[in-house]
Amino acid sequence: MISITILGNGNVAQNLFEAFQKSDSINVVQVVGRTIDKLNYFKSRTSLATYKDDLLPADIYVLAITDDVILDVSNNLKVNGLLVHTSGAVPLSSLNKHNKIGVFYPLQTFTTGKILDLSTVPICIEANNNEDLQLLHRLGNLLSNRVTTIASSKRKALHVAAVFVNNFTNFMYTIGEQVCAESAIDFSLLNPLIQETAKKIEGTSPKLVQTGPAKRGDQQTLHAHLTLLENKNQREIYTLLSNSIKAMYAEQKDKPL
Repeated sequence: MISITILGNGNVAQNLFEAFQKSDSINVVQVVGRTIDKLNYFKSRTSLATYKDDLLPADIYVLAITDDVILDVSNNLKVNGLLVHTSGAVPLSSLNKHNKIGVFYPLQTFTTGKILDLSTVPICIEANNNEDLQLLHRLGNLLSNRVTTIASSKRKALHVAAVFVNNFTNFMYTIGEQVCAESAIDFSLLNPLIQETAKKIEGTSPKLVQTGPAKRGDQQTLHAHLTLLENKNQREIYTLLSNSIKAMYAEQKDKPL
């Protein structure tokens, strides 16, 4: 049985809590937050505490908190077990005040009010000794069918890639929704296209399935689109992305828009 204390109350904390609860080999002994009233989600399901309290003994203490406060919170903790954070961007060394440290990073986007099945979510782990790494492997395998050891430098690059494929992509959806709204078009008409685009990269490189006017070098369509876009930011983003696509697929032979 692996005993766990979760520090945090947000989306990642809630999803990990639910995943841990499903396993007979994991016992969540405590959830910790800045104030008890912030922990209503976990009320009556486990012991609750604040950072000012003495924490219960646990094998692993999971810092499921925002990146900006990991260093400050960890520096003020007194724990005897393995202390790990769940960030993709924060290095393992941020926990160096403690002897037993690691990373337990679920590579997924988490949304308020939505609990995900973590069985297919990659869990990226790291530790400063082999014994703790094996413990994190055991924990990860209880949640997911894909657990991988990855060093801080590579995890940082992975997180940058995740920002491109998730956060930036979703922002593109937002711009597309705005363009539709400005012309009184139902954005849901694009849903099948969005789904098919995601499916196309399963088992192949995204570079091989790129389509569109920028890849084709269709200048007439590109300029027509820019004429349609009245929003300056939208025009700048469209131009930057189109020129980047043209440069990649035409070896920079095309002139900038």
